[in-house]
Amino acid sequence: MTAAHHLNTPDLFALSEIHGPVLRPGEDGYAEEVTGFNLAALHTPDVVVGATGADDIVTALRWASATGTPVAVQSTGHGANFPIDHGLLISTARMTDVRIDPQERLATVAAGAKWRHVLDAAAPHGLAALCGTSTDAGAVGYTLGGGLPVMGRAYGYATDLVRSFQVATPDGALQECDAAQEPELFWALRGGKGNVGIVTSMTCELLPLPTILGGGIYSPGEHTEALLRAWTDWTRTVPDEMCSAFTLLRLPPIPEIPEPLRGGFWARVAIAWPGDPAEGERLLAPIREAAPVAVDTIEDMPYTALDRIHMEPQDPLPARESCSLLRDLPPEAIAAFLSQVGPEVPDCPLLLVEIRHMGGALSRPARQEDAICARDANYLLEAMGVLAAPPAAEAIEQATTALHTAMSPYGTGRTMINIHGTPGDESDRARAWTPEVYARLRKDKSTYDPANLLRFGHTASPSGV
Repeated sequence: MTAAHHLNTPDLFALSEIHGPVLRPGEDGYAEEVTGFNLAALHTPDVVVGATGADDIVTALRWASATGTPVAVQSTGHGANFPIDHGLLISTARMTDVRIDPQERLATVAAGAKWRHVLDAAAPHGLAALCGTSTDAGAVGYTLGGGLPVMGRAYGYATDLVRSFQVATPDGALQECDAAQEPELFWALRGGKGNVGIVTSMTCELLPLPTILGGGIYSPGEHTEALLRAWTDWTRTVPDEMCSAFTLLRLPPIPEIPEPLRGGFWARVAIAWPGDPAEGERLLAPIREAAPVAVDTIEDMPYTALDRIHMEPQDPLPARESCSLLRDLPPEAIAAFLSQVGPEVPDCPLLLVEIRHMGGALSRPARQEDAICARDANYLLEAMGVLAAPPAAEAIEQATTALHTAMSPYGTGRTMINIHGTPGDESDRARAWTPEVYARLRKDKSTYDPANLLRFGHTASPSGV
C-alpha cells in the first residue's frame, strides 16, 4: 500500500493489507485515481482504493461492511454519470488481465479490462467479443448493464454470452456464480448492473468473426428527413444480421474531428454486417440512394477496427447522455423527432442524437433468464451533449427532456441502464426495468446487500427500505 504511512484514521488500518494505492483527498495521485472518462462526474470519495486483484476488492469490501461505508466501483469511467460523494471508491483500472481459451471460444476478463484488451487478445485466434460502439469502455461494467453491442441484432446482448462471474459480495465473500451455481446472483448480475456485488472477473463466449462490413454513410444535415424516412423503411426489410443506427451529428470545429466532417451538421447511417460483403453492399443500395452522400466509410474491416464505425470520442470529456426505448417509428414519431432535433432547429445543443435499430437477436429470449428489460423495443433513442459551460448544461438538459417527452408516446416507458444517464430518484432509476424485474432486484438486494452499501448511482434499494 503506497499511502499506509500517511493515513492517520484508525478505521483505515485494515486497508493496509491492500496491494494497490489507498488514497485520501489531497494526497498525491488521488485526483488521477478518481477521474474517469466522463468528466461531468467529479468524484470526491473519502477513500479511493486502486485494486490490483480480487483480494484487494474483498479486503476493501470487508472494511466497508465493518465500518458501514458506502462503496462505488469504477473501471474506465465511461458510465460515470453521477458524482461519488464521500464513501469508498474502488478503482479496478489496474485489473486488465484477459485469458483466451481458443478451443472453447471463451474469454476470462478481469474487472478493469477494456474491450480493446479483449479484442486484441481474441483476434489472433480469429475470435471476437460482443462489445459496444467504443472499445475503450470497460468490458465488465458494460456487460453488467446488459451490453448493447454494435453487432446486437445479429448476436444478442453481451450478457447473453456470459458463462460465469467471480463476484465479491458486500459481506466480503468471493464466490463463483453461473446458471447452476448461485443462479439468483447470476440472474441479478446480467442486466442488474452493480446492485448485488463487485464482479472481479467474468467468463464469456467469443464469436468466430475476424472481419465485418462496417462504417458510415454521411449526408449533409439538410437531408435529414429523407435519409431518416428511408432508413426507417429499410429497417423493416433487412435481415436480422444487418445492424444499423441513424445519427444526427452537430460537430464542433476542433482538430480532433477529421475533415470534411469538422464543424458540420451531418445525418449518418452507420452499419455493421457480419455476412458476405457483397450482399451487405447490395442491401445498402436504398440508403445510398436516399440522399446525397458526402462521405462513405463503409468497408470490409477487421473486427478489431470496430471503433471506425461510430467514431466515438477518444478523449475524456464532460457529457450528459440519456436514452429511451421505442416500440416503433411511425410517420408521426419521425415528425416529432424532427421537430425537436432536425435541421429546422439550428440551435440544438446536442452533439449526437441517435436511433439504433433493435429487434433481431436483441428481441429473442435469453438462454438463461436475465434482468434485461429491452427485448420488446424495436428502436433505442439516445441523446448526448457536451457540458462545456453552465449555460450549455442547462440548454442540453432542456433539449434532452423535450426530445424524450416528444417521443414518449412511441416508447416502452423504459430505458437501458448503461445509457440511462444521471440516475434520479427511485422511480426514475426503476425505469430501466419492468416492475416485476425491479421488485426481484430489490429482493436480491435485500439478500446480498441488506445494508445498501452499493448505493451510488443506478441502483435499486433493498426491499422494505
